[in-house]
Amino acid sequence: MTLAGKGSRRTVVDGAAYRWRLRARPTYSQGLCWSPATYAVESADRPGAVLLVTTDQPHLSNWVGRTGRSVLPADVAAAVRQALVLGWAPARPGAPFRLDQSRGFVPWPEAPLAER
Repeated sequence: MTLAGKGSRRTVVDGAAYRWRLRARPTYSQGLCWSPATYAVESADRPGAVLLVTTDQPHLSNWVGRTGRSVLPADVAAAVRQALVLGWAPARPGAPFRLDQSRGFVPWPEAPLAER
């Protein structure tokens, strides 16, 4: 599996180039804030296994108006470093490597009234 070139951003982490992409439109579950935003990362030079990162933020284009924080290149760099320590091999083909950073995400029906 490789990332679509359209809409992907390039970043360099510790001398290695990566491409990453957050879906422009949320999935149904993300749109209703039942699940957090996710983004994908792959090696820019030698695509192999994709890193799928689940954030602790709602998708910014959700349909219920919850506010979130944008995914920044620094967030991607931190996720890449963590995934590499946990065994992600970006140049080796294989199943997607999942990194769950969703701790603290509260699904919308359970969100505090101040966020609604």
